[in-house]
Amino acid sequence: MGAFFAKYKFFGIVLLGLSAVIVYLFYDALQPAKKLPVYQPSMVSQELVDSTLHYKKKYHTIADFELTNQNGTSITQEDYADKIYVADFFFTTCPTICPIMTKNMAQIQGSILDDSDVMLLSHSVTPDIDSVAQLKKYALEKGVVDSKWNLVTGDKKQIYELARKSYLAVKTDGDGGPYDMIHTENFILVDKERRIRGFYDGTNPEEIQKLLDDLEILKASYTD
Repeated sequence: MGAFFAKYKFFGIVLLGLSAVIVYLFYDALQPAKKLPVYQPSMVSQELVDSTLHYKKKYHTIADFELTNQNGTSITQEDYADKIYVADFFFTTCPTICPIMTKNMAQIQGSILDDSDVMLLSHSVTPDIDSVAQLKKYALEKGVVDSKWNLVTGDKKQIYELARKSYLAVKTDGDGGPYDMIHTENFILVDKERRIRGFYDGTNPEEIQKLLDDLEILKASYTD
């Protein structure tokens, strides 16, 4: 009897292993696909949302825009049509959080370099200082790939309105006037329909990894 069991022991172990794999695959197939929320103004802290949008519960999208990038090229929403993108707000002379944010955005750039569906968009909050030439200098220093990442300058009021009313990224005080200044560490994940799908601390490595993970979930939602 012992010889019989010894003879078939190997086959029993293999069968047990195959059974475990089948059970795991069956269980995994039954799990619902991960989905990201579609953020509406009513879901975000009122401190970060313009008062006119506090109770908006659906249909929020990023507004049309026209700005100028590091190469002096006009950039509009059409350049991001049918693209997923990550947006942020920075300025080239910032000595505190911006260098960390730019480094982390460059890390994201490295991850999406060969992905034609994903781009980056960084808005200067000091457009009077960040001229095209200044942005180009900064882009070269930071390894910006022009085809993937636009650093944009332009009308201050337009940029600040985008930050407050479209990206829901900064406190609502101020109107983009001469003495108005916003400073935010937020990275914002935007889908192909120009909807916000996530907010992340651009200075936190763990949040950057979460953004990259969420990006994969979002990309997969377009192939289902």
